[in-house]
Order: sequence, then C-alpha cells, then structure tokens
Amino acid sequence: MTTTTTQASPATEAPPNPGGIMELGLAFWGSKTLLSAVELGVFSELAAGPRSGDELAERLKLHPRSARDFLDALVALGMLARDGDLYANTTETDLFLDRAKPSYVGGMLEMANARLYPFWGWLTEALKTGEPQNEARSGGDFFSALYADPERLEQFLHAMTGISAGAAIEIAGKFPFERYQSVVDLGCAEGGLVVQLAQAHPHLRGIGFDLPAARDAFERYVDSFGLTDRITFSGGDFFVDPFPRADVITLGHILHDWDLEQKQQLLANVYEALPEGGAAIVFEALIDDDRRQNAFGLLMSLNMLIETSGGFDYTGADCRQWMHAAGFTETYVEHLVGPDSMVVGIK
Repeated sequence: MTTTTTQASPATEAPPNPGGIMELGLAFWGSKTLLSAVELGVFSELAAGPRSGDELAERLKLHPRSARDFLDALVALGMLARDGDLYANTTETDLFLDRAKPSYVGGMLEMANARLYPFWGWLTEALKTGEPQNEARSGGDFFSALYADPERLEQFLHAMTGISAGAAIEIAGKFPFERYQSVVDLGCAEGGLVVQLAQAHPHLRGIGFDLPAARDAFERYVDSFGLTDRITFSGGDFFVDPFPRADVITLGHILHDWDLEQKQQLLANVYEALPEGGAAIVFEALIDDDRRQNAFGLLMSLNMLIETSGGFDYTGADCRQWMHAAGFTETYVEHLVGPDSMVVGIK
C-alpha cells in the first residue's frame, strides 16, 4: 500500500512579500516625524482643544508646503486624530505628550531627537569597533561630558523621568512598601521614582543618589510636588562613595550602563548597604530569557553600545544570577509595564 503526503498548493500560500522589510528599513521616517512633532510642541499646542490645520501651522511656524502632509502623517501614524480639518490629540498623546502634564513622557523623546537620533547613524561603526558613538566618540567619558553640559544634563535627567514613569507607577503598586520605611534610588535623575513612591506611600521616606550636578534639577522636581520634607538628595559617585542606608535600594535603567564587572560590583555594594531583610529592586527593559521577544530590550542594549564603553542589557535570569552571587538569598522577576520588568533581591 502506498501512502502519499498532501502538501498545500503553492497557489494557496501567500507569496513572499517585501512589505515588512521595507517598513522596518524605513521606520526612521515615522520615528523622526514623531520626534519633530514633540520638538515643535504639537501635542502641547493641541492640549487646549482641536485646531484647524492652518491655525496649527501658523502657531507652530510650519511652512505651507510641509504642514498638511506633516499633520496628516501624524494622523496616519495614530498620533493625532482629525475631524474634517480639525486636528486633535489622541487620548494617549494628550496624556503623555503634553509638556504641561505631570504624566509627560516626552523628555525621553526630546533627548532621542537631540542626541540619540544622530548618534545611531554611527551604529555600523559601533558594531565594528565596539566603541561608543556619542559625545565620547572622540575620547573621554560619556557621563563626565554629559554632566558637564547643564543644558544637555537637564534634558537627560528629564528624559530619565519620562522613560521610568510607567515603571515607577507599577513598582509603587506591586512591591510591598508597607513593610519598609525608607528607600534610596541610585541614579535618581530628577527624582521621578522616589516622588511616585512617596505619593503612593505616605509613610515612606526617600533619598535620591546621583552625581552632585543633578542636585538642582532633583530639588526643583521634588519641591514641585511638595515633598521636600520626606525626600532628600545625596550627591556622590557609584564607584567611589558609600551608598546612603535605607530599607530598599532601587536601580532603574542604571545597571545596563556598566560592564559585567561593574554590574557585579554595584550589586555587591547594594547588598552591603542594605539591612538584613532589606530589598534591592533593579528595573530595566529586561531581555526575555530566550532572547527572542523583547525587541525593545535588545535594541536598548544596542543603544548602550552607542552610549557607553561597556554597558549592555541583560535577561532576568542573568540579573538573578548576579544577585545570588552578591549574597541575596531570594530573588524574583516581575513584569511591570511595556518592555520593563523588575528583578527583586531580598537580603
């Protein structure tokens, strides 16, 4: 008896389509359109209500040749809504891209537009040399160069608030802060995380630890929320100065800045600074353990190639292993929001 195998007819199968390749290859078109819209203040302008295309173009000082295509491209990209000739924010862009709202996350996009977008043009060079392609491209240290420029530092610190905003809200709700009295945020930037934690947990006292140049931005931000009685700043260097003592120490989008040896040293220092029963919280755009799904985490690791001399992103399993090596007895990974997850270690 002869057995035959039936295969799907080629006629019933979708033919190969280059559409996905071309869309990804030219994705920077849409990205730069959004970044320019943030820079121009499109979403802040529309926060007061819908405007006609002509009115919006006039207020934003757009050239007549480009205005209609620019605004309609934002509609097609899902960043604006349009009813006839009236343009309006979407629910998301109104909440997250209006500079006047505390939920604004556009600081990261402002930095991407001013700094990262041109630096990523050197990705091929970075892949060949392993060297950073940012302000330190001609030699020197990225953080030293950044913190020495007040304007770029302000932009960077604001960007860190934006990129961590969603994760900060989730951490405040998911971690049992009712068991603890104090928290130190290493690499605090403006203080977005400790402010969020203090607002959610009125008993909690917080300290932001960062290089001294961040103090003014931190204190202005904390003061704007009326929390100066519970949140203070401590200036220092991760690898030189002792960490302030607290029941919980957090590192948000920090550990990926450093090479493996430095990562391990930071976690060892955190362990030493914690009391028995204290907790470390590391949160990043963790790469999934199988390294197939979280494209944002993998691209963020390439961004660390662009930005740092040895930094890289990592999986939750990697971080748990480093934590155990530092002495933490209990560790776990929990998803936060979007690409971000946290790794918790208990001393």
